[in-house]
Amino acid sequence: MGKENKGGLERIREGPMLFYNTKLKRRSQELRRNMTDAERVLWSRLRGKQLKGLQIYRQRIIGNYIVDFYCPRSKLVIELDGGEHYTDEGYKEDKIRDEYLQSLGLRVLRISDRDVFENLDGCVQRIYESL
Repeated sequence: MGKENKGGLERIREGPMLFYNTKLKRRSQELRRNMTDAERVLWSRLRGKQLKGLQIYRQRIIGNYIVDFYCPRSKLVIELDGGEHYTDEGYKEDKIRDEYLQSLGLRVLRISDRDVFENLDGCVQRIYESL
């Protein structure tokens, strides 16, 4: 995957033209090393092009955000929501983030951590249908 630099942001040359904040690279690596239990369970079903043969990345930087999972070919962002997302502040931050991602032409699919544990097959089916 090639990259080009633009004032502290680098462009990802796969899928739509997206820039990312290079200062978040270390943090995204930490998040990949220390995934939540829900992320780990879902990742086991997404990795290795298991769904429609499409590559899905985890903890991907897009702009000034790190998204949980991202499929460039289908322009799909998958976000797992834990308890912090269900507060007034969490809703507000998610709305801002979703609007930004949608402004880039991306679709955002939100799935609760609880749903991953209680209905993993249903979650995978929703993702499959969204790809």
